[in-house]
Amino acid sequence: MVTETPRLILLVEDHPMVRSLVERSLAADGFEVESFATARDAIRNFHAIDPDALVTDIDLGERPNGIELATLLRAQAPYLGVVFLSNYASVDAVEGGAGAPPGASFVHKSLADGPEVLREAIEATLDDTQDPLVVTLPDDQPLGRLSAPQLTMLRYIAEGWSNAEIAERRSITLRSAERLISRTFHALGLTDDPAINPRVIATRMYIRTFGVPEPEERPAP
Repeated sequence: MVTETPRLILLVEDHPMVRSLVERSLAADGFEVESFATARDAIRNFHAIDPDALVTDIDLGERPNGIELATLLRAQAPYLGVVFLSNYASVDAVEGGAGAPPGASFVHKSLADGPEVLREAIEATLDDTQDPLVVTLPDDQPLGRLSAPQLTMLRYIAEGWSNAEIAERRSITLRSAERLISRTFHALGLTDDPAINPRVIATRMYIRTFGVPEPEERPAP
């Protein structure tokens, strides 16, 4: 009797709690998992591990990001399956997302509830006869309509940043920041009711979907 060797997964996720949850989920579904917090560590150990698939967050807090990591590793190992995990609505919503390697699956973190979703995403990206699995926010979710810059604006708003702080962080004028924020509110349908505070409602929408954002370093006063 031949025993099938478990698939070996390279997991890259910078948030320790999320990394632990995903690792346990994959292990419970029969995968072997090697996990790292940074793309640099993953690259350093890649050839020694020789994984079947890469499961990586897109935003790793530093460069290389998940898309750059996947592109680099796929160039070295064309057989490598790729699954992106992200809080973005889709790969297209990520700045630079057009550079994602072909055949990659995508799973929104809020929808990766159990091992079945990840297993299907991994198997789809490893099977040339299947289309990659894309599990995104439903179309009726307003946040699913936001572009990458608008999602970034929404994150800063949820962190409580002022328009001036956002402008400095993005290295744009205050007027440009105000326009981006206004367009973000418009995309969320928050511009037509004078009885509501769009900043408060937008913050609630962000937190319901993504959770409380981890604060970034604010611009110096």
